[in-house]
Amino acid sequence: MRQVPRYLLIGNGRVARHFQHYFSLLGLSFGTWQRSQPVSLLEQQLSDVTHVLILIHDQQIEEFIVRHLQNTKALLLHFSGSLVSAKAHGVHPLMTFNQELYSLEQYQGIPFVMDDDAPVFEVVLPGLPNSHVRLPKALKAKYHALCVLSGNFSCLLWQKLFSSLEQEFNFPPAMAQMYLQQQTKNLLTNPQTALTGPLIRNDRMTIEKNLAALAGDPFQKVYESFVVCYQQLMEVNALKLSKNTIF
Repeated sequence: MRQVPRYLLIGNGRVARHFQHYFSLLGLSFGTWQRSQPVSLLEQQLSDVTHVLILIHDQQIEEFIVRHLQNTKALLLHFSGSLVSAKAHGVHPLMTFNQELYSLEQYQGIPFVMDDDAPVFEVVLPGLPNSHVRLPKALKAKYHALCVLSGNFSCLLWQKLFSSLEQEFNFPPAMAQMYLQQQTKNLLTNPQTALTGPLIRNDRMTIEKNLAALAGDPFQKVYESFVVCYQQLMEVNALKLSKNTIF
C-alpha cells in the first residue's frame, strides 16, 4: 500500500506561503516551520513527515540541512533553480511568485524542473499533478541565469518605463499597460517575430538618439549592452546560415 505523504514546509517567504496555499487547495497533509519558532517544534514535526521542502535562501540550504536535518529519514527537497547539492534534490517551479496568492488552476499549471538524478516526480512530490522535466545538474546555472534574465531583468525595464512615465513626463503609468499586454501576447504567440523597433530595423540614427537621450541614466549602459548583444547574435546567425548554405 502506498504511503500517504506528509510534508513539512520550512520557511516563511513568498514561495513558502504560496505552496502552503497550494497544498491546502489540494488537500495535502503538511506542517510548517520557520526559524522564528523553537527548534524543538521542528524536531517534533520531523518525527512523522515523509517530505521536507526547504524553502529558504539558496546560500542557507545546505547549512540548514547539516544543522537540523541530518537524522531525518524524510526526503529532502529544495526549490532553488541554481543550487546543486548532494544533500537534497532540486525541484524548481518555473514561475514567479508575488505577494498575491494564485488560483488552483494557476498552481497546477506550473512546470517543475527536476535534477536529473532525482527520483520520479510521483515520489518526489506525491499528490501534485504538475508537469515536469529533468535537467542535468551541469546546466542548472545557465538555466537559472536565463530565467533571471528574462523574468527578473525584464521587470526592471518595465518598472523603469512605468516610473518614468509618471515621474518625468507626468503621464499615468497605466498608459503602458496595453503595450505590455500586447508585447506579452506577441511573445507567447510567436517568439521569433515578437521583436520590433530600431534593433531589428538596423536604424542606427534612432539608436544613437536613444542613447544620447539616456545620458547620465544607468539604463544607458543597459541599452548599449542590448545593442552589442543583438549585433553579436546577428553575426552568429549569419555564420550559421553561411555554413548551412549548399553551393
